Amino acid sequence: MKSVSRRFAALTAVAATVGFAARGHADEPKAHRVAFHVDQNDPKVMNLALNNVSNLLEYYQGKGEKVEVEVVAYGPGLNMLREDMSPVKGRIASMKNDAFNANLAFSACGNTKRHMEKAEGHPIQIISQAHVVPAGIVRLTELQEQGWTYIKP
Repeated sequence: MKSVSRRFAALTAVAATVGFAARGHADEPKAHRVAFHVDQNDPKVMNLALNNVSNLLEYYQGKGEKVEVEVVAYGPGLNMLREDMSPVKGRIASMKNDAFNANLAFSACGNTKRHMEKAEGHPIQIISQAHVVPAGIVRLTELQEQGWTYIKP
């Protein structure tokens, strides 16, 4: 009987601890992590993605909730992040300079970049607001495996 009482006491203590931990997290703002995928060389698609990003950041930050956003571009969509031909580079620079968009990242596919450089015969510069990842599809996969929400506008 003593053994059962000890087990019950131990389970009660665990339950109380779990309940306390859950209450402690309830006061923290909810966190959102969202990955956007751009694979088309279409200014309308690029602007739609940026509109979605802006709306998402504004909404959740307005609610006081944490939000992280990463835009991953590969294939023809890499043109979104090319210094020499991005139709949205000014808008990206503006978004990155806004104080409330500190948790906004842009990732350029290294595989696509290398293929474009080989095809065009010269180095390709990516806008300063973006960083190159080894492979865009791998980056999206890793983000989803970490629990990020996936959006393809």
